Amino acid sequence: KRQGVIMAVNRWLATGNYFTTYKEEQRIFQTNLDRTVFIAFLMVVFTWPLFFEVSSKYMLVVDNILIAIIAVIGLNLLTGFAGLISIGHAAFVGVGAYTLASFSRVLGDSHVLITHAWPLMLLISGGVGAVVGAFVGLPALRLKHLYLAIATLSFQMIFLWIINFSTFFNQGQTIFIGRAYWLTGQVARDDHYLFWYYVMLVIVVMCGFGVRNLIRTRYGRCLVAVRDNDRAADAMGMHPGLTKVYAFALAGFFAGVAGALHAYLFRGVGFESFTLGHSITYLAMAIVGGLGTLVGSFFGPTAIYMLDLKVENVAEYAGTIFSETMNLATGLRPLTFGLVIVLFLMFEPRGIANWWRISRSYFKLWPFRF
Repeated sequence: KRQGVIMAVNRWLATGNYFTTYKEEQRIFQTNLDRTVFIAFLMVVFTWPLFFEVSSKYMLVVDNILIAIIAVIGLNLLTGFAGLISIGHAAFVGVGAYTLASFSRVLGDSHVLITHAWPLMLLISGGVGAVVGAFVGLPALRLKHLYLAIATLSFQMIFLWIINFSTFFNQGQTIFIGRAYWLTGQVARDDHYLFWYYVMLVIVVMCGFGVRNLIRTRYGRCLVAVRDNDRAADAMGMHPGLTKVYAFALAGFFAGVAGALHAYLFRGVGFESFTLGHSITYLAMAIVGGLGTLVGSFFGPTAIYMLDLKVENVAEYAGTIFSETMNLATGLRPLTFGLVIVLFLMFEPRGIANWWRISRSYFKLWPFRF
């Protein structure tokens, strides 16, 4: 019996769940092995660009994945944890991008505030996105389900109309953003994608830990409670309306930061990156990754972008075999995109995160040490 207690206390040898206090149950890493694997993974993602040379094309894909992860984290908080459907998430991302573009229009694209104080600009863009998100979330006080989804769709349409018909926003045409500076001076053209890779990676890690800690607090549990039954949450002393509004604000903040990063990465802002199709893509990433899970926000964007690369390669290969008049590249992407969403909804509605959960459960229970 004493040996079993010692093995239970030893978090290196722990198998299954063994908690003696509620505080232990809420910790981020259940075992020391989990923490070690996570640290090793961080070391890999931070050091691999130093040992492997990657073309600008694929480095841009990696950067786009990181931007999408930040945006989908916010969408997962809204749709996965709070249960509020949003079909206008690309518009929230656009709000962050056009906040930065507004500074560029007023101050100039090479102003020191844009090129040197870019961390501050990221926070400002996120803050504006949070304010707009809270405003758009006000209908959630009275609307639910499909009606709320239509309200977010309306915001998407209004956003595009304002951008396309406003002379201040150059009627949707590209607004240029200056190249960022770092401690060593202006970031070189050859190091542009690599520099923003490390910036985005740090932000992704911070967002991941922030959301993980948020879910452990009463404010995070309020999101889940309102999603499951808002009337029961109200009876327990929570404020369902306020919870829904701040869920929209959180989603807007993450989307705003993602939009500003998108503007810096492409050194410009144009409306074609924030259309309804992009909103559907973000929602698909959340579904494929796994709604209501933090790891799903990482798996979803990675899977969708990898799928795009594979479809592009297949289309190029098919183009060498079939006639050019068939134009497979145009039709193959939406076909596979829709097919993947339908298959996941039918056979794996909990997304790739469920595969990760099953794998972790296997290793957590093997080899039954006690």
